[in-house]
Amino acid sequence: MAYVADTPTPPPTAEELRRRIPGWGADLDPADRPAVPRERFAPEETGAHWEFPERQEEKAPRERSIEHAFLTPVFGTAQPLHGVSGAVRRYAYRRFSEARAAHWLMLMLADRLDVAGAAARSVLSGRPDLPLRETGALAELQEGAGADRLRTRRVDQRHAWVDPLLVAGPWIAGGALLAVGAARIVRARRR
Repeated sequence: MAYVADTPTPPPTAEELRRRIPGWGADLDPADRPAVPRERFAPEETGAHWEFPERQEEKAPRERSIEHAFLTPVFGTAQPLHGVSGAVRRYAYRRFSEARAAHWLMLMLADRLDVAGAAARSVLSGRPDLPLRETGALAELQEGAGADRLRTRRVDQRHAWVDPLLVAGPWIAGGALLAVGAARIVRARRR
């Protein structure tokens, strides 16, 4: 059972692991592992007063890993799943193990869908996002920070050339698609 203080089955011995896994034991020295003091159950030192943590109430269905029997005792509720991105996230958790790349690719797709939905909502709200102002590109031009890029050895100099493309590219592509679509509609109505 997960999330209990005592390990229910004894782990394999170090000798057995060394035979089975090449290179096993490289981190056996406690000096190489900063988490060593936290790896043992010592309630008198930590103040832990439970054998199993009190479970948080689940007020709405949550995505669940297929690798665990139940949700962790505490989980986040600030960003509930919604829309198409929520459906994609639920599918990723229901269908794929967390050890599979497909699981994480689906979650990344859900994030991109969420961003696209937020951009569409901002445009439809009548107060669209202002990418140039929100990214700080205008501030660099106004405050002389652009000249600072040339005089110093900033880490972000290597990718600074592609930043405008990544920020403005989707907006330009979206505008171009809208213009092409509007032109086709106008041409179709003239016929």
